[in-house]
Amino acid sequence: MSVTIDITGLPQERIVFCPSPLAELGAALHALAEPTHHPRLHAWTTTTSAALKPELADRLHEADFMWNSTRSDMLLPARPRETLAEELDDLDRMDDEKFVGSALEISCNSKYTQGAPSPLVDERMRRRALDLAAARGPRQTAFVERMLADPPGTRAWIRRLLEDCEEAFFADTWRRVGIQLAADARHKTELMRRKGLADAVSAASSAMALEEDERGSRIVVDKLVQGYTSAEGTGVTFLPTAFGWPHLFALHAPGWQPVVQYPVPAGDLGGAAATELVKLRLEAIAHPMRMRLCRSLARGANTTSELADAYNISAPEVSRHLAVMKKAGLLTTQRRGRYVLHQLDVSVVARLGSDFLESVLR
Repeated sequence: MSVTIDITGLPQERIVFCPSPLAELGAALHALAEPTHHPRLHAWTTTTSAALKPELADRLHEADFMWNSTRSDMLLPARPRETLAEELDDLDRMDDEKFVGSALEISCNSKYTQGAPSPLVDERMRRRALDLAAARGPRQTAFVERMLADPPGTRAWIRRLLEDCEEAFFADTWRRVGIQLAADARHKTELMRRKGLADAVSAASSAMALEEDERGSRIVVDKLVQGYTSAEGTGVTFLPTAFGWPHLFALHAPGWQPVVQYPVPAGDLGGAAATELVKLRLEAIAHPMRMRLCRSLARGANTTSELADAYNISAPEVSRHLAVMKKAGLLTTQRRGRYVLHQLDVSVVARLGSDFLESVLR
């Protein structure tokens, strides 16, 4: 499985490597929300979380569906700017339907590749957004209801939240990592100019490749999802990130310019192993569907019905797969009202091997 970006006939000058403050803030917020995904950032996440004022931490928790289990497309700018303020100004120019539709992706939406209508104009998608929010508790439900009822007010609230993050910790972080990311982008740009796009793409990530044949040219991103988009009439933007590993995001929704956020080079994860238990766990994740389920379960807690909807299989089938994984000690569960939420224990999976962890979090 992979995400394919068709670049047939696209001039090389429309392929851009450039850092983005907004994209990096999104990656940093995800690391704070899901520190177990990013063991290499343990010192930063621990220190930053401890220094957050309770009021700001509370607001971040309220809005973390935009960067927790998945990343809202609006946090991956196709036209990066020098400053966060400029990129937030660009967001302000986005129409309400597109903004709210992007903000309320919430989970790995089975309608993503088809181009689902905005919840602001489609009652079925509105109910779906509220149902998904309900599985995450009354606070998330209230936030989604507020966004659907008052998009301008909620958008202003989100902008203030991101500006407060910049003041609290991100301005200092960006001063340090922005230099590294700009240098990486310049290197990839020069590599593309001297040796070609194939070398630049593979240098950005070993999980990406350029394929060319009689049908045209394509950038193929190795992921546990199937997706397709075309860069015709737009372009492709590659965003380096210091906070991203092991994720590799490929924005491929209809109506959006393709964007890929790739992690800058980092060392490997270490891991410890048992024997019989490792065998049991490896057998549990060897099944293709369970490996795909791991992708959603690694990004956040999901209900059985959410997983069934995301992968177009029945709820009983999902339950059988979850039972196997739970027996192997790969899952944690929590009850929230009438919902039971399941999540991959990333710390356990990390001990199985960084290659598998990277593949499901890519």
